[in-house]
Amino acid sequence: MKIILSGKNIKLDEPLKVFVEDKIGGLEKLFGPSASSGQAPLEARVEIGLPSKHHRSGRIYYAEVNLKVGGKLLRATCQHEDLRNAIVDVKNELQSRIKKLKNKKKDLSRKPKK
Repeated sequence: MKIILSGKNIKLDEPLKVFVEDKIGGLEKLFGPSASSGQAPLEARVEIGLPSKHHRSGRIYYAEVNLKVGGKLLRATCQHEDLRNAIVDVKNELQSRIKKLKNKKKDLSRKPKK
């Protein structure tokens, strides 16, 4: 899986990059052996940061992931007071969307042929 990481209004340090690659890169196993063989190229664009430097509610972080799976685009966003929790929440949301997409593909294959 190719992960493109960008930050807004924050500095991306090495431990944060490793954390994002670990959490978002772990989604690749949901696609099974087809993802590792390269049949369905996976690309994740991850943006993390602060919406603005002068937020009234304190420091609210956000994480946004755009995951390209073949020709499909799955998008998930999350805001949280802790940056790492925002990343974990966006991973969980994306994980449920991936499972929903896989079930949809199974249901379409079960339809009778005309």
